[in-house]
Amino acid sequence: MLGDRPNPAPTDRRAARREATKAEILDAAWSIVRENGLGALALRDLAARVGMRAPSLYQYFASKYAIYDAMFAQGARAGLEAMREIPIDDPGAALREGAHRFFEFATSDPARAQLLFQRTIPGFVPSPEAYATAVETLELTRARLAAVGITDPDATDLWTALVSGLVNQQLANDPGGTRWARLIDRTVTMYLADVASLPPAPTKGKK
Repeated sequence: MLGDRPNPAPTDRRAARREATKAEILDAAWSIVRENGLGALALRDLAARVGMRAPSLYQYFASKYAIYDAMFAQGARAGLEAMREIPIDDPGAALREGAHRFFEFATSDPARAQLLFQRTIPGFVPSPEAYATAVETLELTRARLAAVGITDPDATDLWTALVSGLVNQQLANDPGGTRWARLIDRTVTMYLADVASLPPAPTKGKK
């Protein structure tokens, strides 16, 4: 008969509630670190934000590092999605667009950038599962470099150093501004002139 669909099993409902609570905890954790800094995550404050006592958090995360690890995994997934689809046929243009996208992703959320790209939390190392997405993003970058003929590991290291250097300068010296954003195309052109035989890209207008 219509409408006689079986109800979800109790274990399924419990699992769904548990995942919803974990997501709520992580959302609250992001709010705290965005307001007060990555190192300001205190379990007592976090528990208060989600309406529970601090010991209850351990029903969902084994430790504060486990919370950071789940946050790292979320941030890494967001970074991969930001970098994955670049609908540009020209490999050089795609590389430049990738630099812009990474810069925007990193500078749009300083707390997330600190967690993903800096050693801000003493003793915290992301788990292999959480780090796997970050590795996938790096492999995507390597593939884009290879598309313009760049396969030398040192050249890959130079690329990451240049782009992340622009990000760090922007976050440290002009948060919310465009001072180092305006240098992205110039930096990429100099890089390609050094390591690949590609014509310089036209300079974008200042923002």
